[in-house]
Amino acid sequence: MTDTVIPLAAALDVSGPGGVLPVAAAGVLVLMVATWALGLKLKDVSIVDVSWGLAFVTIAWAAFAVGDGDDGRRLLLALLVSAWGLRLAGYIAWRKTKESGEDKRYVAMREKHGDRFPVVSLYTIFGLQGLLALIVALPVMVAAQRPDGLDALIVPGLALWALGLFFEAVGDAQLARFKADPGNKGQVMDRGLWRYTRHPNYFGDFCVWWGIWLVALPAGGTWWTFIGPVVMSVLLIRVSGAGLLEKTVVDRRPGYREYIERTSGFVPMPPRKG
Repeated sequence: MTDTVIPLAAALDVSGPGGVLPVAAAGVLVLMVATWALGLKLKDVSIVDVSWGLAFVTIAWAAFAVGDGDDGRRLLLALLVSAWGLRLAGYIAWRKTKESGEDKRYVAMREKHGDRFPVVSLYTIFGLQGLLALIVALPVMVAAQRPDGLDALIVPGLALWALGLFFEAVGDAQLARFKADPGNKGQVMDRGLWRYTRHPNYFGDFCVWWGIWLVALPAGGTWWTFIGPVVMSVLLIRVSGAGLLEKTVVDRRPGYREYIERTSGFVPMPPRKG
């Protein structure tokens, strides 16, 4: 029993010699509080969506700077997370410039909480997203404190990460071009990658974080950090991603029900013939 408990305790010690967790959490806290203050000033807390990607970049570079594990793995993970997080944050920031007003989810929260909204939004929107980012990024933080060097076992993870980034970036670009054409207003995007999955961007996120977990896995003692990509998967499929979007889109978008019938909901598949 003792032989089992001691290694498990060591594996769970993400705030050990390198002190990665406290530093990463402090960085995320500063980022989220600053974004919250800016959101209140702009009367648009939906800018938290920009900070979502930046929170992961903050965590990754905190792990690189403070972790005492293999230098090569720490740098590789920081670069992988940064490429994903900066692209996502930049895309969402650009998309915000094309939209007007606050996300309707947060408008509803403002109306519900009234004068309490500033305080409530600090922990239910910004605090919660910061906490979730720390959980999802567990593979990065833990691997940053493991001494094992890079080897060929990281190749599957890199391949999955690259596939995910491709689906996410290309899917977002295709959708942006589709929306920019006035002739497509009110139409269903079913071209390019969107012909094979209704959510290529969410599928891309899914692949990116399972890929990062696979890159972290050969470092040793990191298997349990699958919790991170599992949480991201649940968010993408059931909570704030595909599940939330499709609750109302059928009623708002003519032709979307038919699109659902012929197109895979998540994993890319050939369109079904009606």
